[in-house]
Amino acid sequence: MGLPFRSGHYLALRDMVASSIGPAYRSVWHRDPNGHWTIYTTTEPGRSCPRYFDAGATTRQVPAIDVGWTDDHTFEVTLGNTLTWQVELTSSPTTRLMTALSGATPAAAWRSRAVLHAVGPMATIMLRAGRVRMCARTPNGPEFRGTPLYIWRVADSRASLHGETLGAPGPLDEQIRIGDIPLPQRGLFFVGRSAFDTPEPTDNTQHHLTDMGVQT
Repeated sequence: MGLPFRSGHYLALRDMVASSIGPAYRSVWHRDPNGHWTIYTTTEPGRSCPRYFDAGATTRQVPAIDVGWTDDHTFEVTLGNTLTWQVELTSSPTTRLMTALSGATPAAAWRSRAVLHAVGPMATIMLRAGRVRMCARTPNGPEFRGTPLYIWRVADSRASLHGETLGAPGPLDEQIRIGDIPLPQRGLFFVGRSAFDTPEPTDNTQHHLTDMGVQT
């Protein structure tokens, strides 16, 4: 999931219950108002999100990221004394329709780049969260392909990072992206699958994190 705050902060959660490159893990991403990203991960960086997204970001391996559900639509993310983040989810006619369409789409179709490229513009219009891409390049180079199976929107959220309250959720002045992947301008929560190309081994490749406005 991803969630922007009007203060300029951005939070994202990844809860990988299975992975082909290592154990299950959780990851929290934070972007500060100056545009710097920090990726917290519960397993070694080379076997989790930083493998594809750490170009230009700070990576920190942490002992645990706890996710506790208080009811069917409310959960809290805790990262030691660093982060406390409450999230309330809701559904809408749009998210229910997109979930139904995802369930009716054959699994083979979701492996097609042509299908993923076609779904992005449709999701952009329907979700009203800025530009959406299901297939795009990560900061480290490999291509990302996402398959959302269930979708909700964030009804409300509160977060405190290093003792600082991040304020009210809301769109940023400009939509940001990581690599070629635009991040939602409103809070969205997905359950689904993701796939990545295998990174090419390099010794001294210079990578750059792109954090700029995206035309919608």
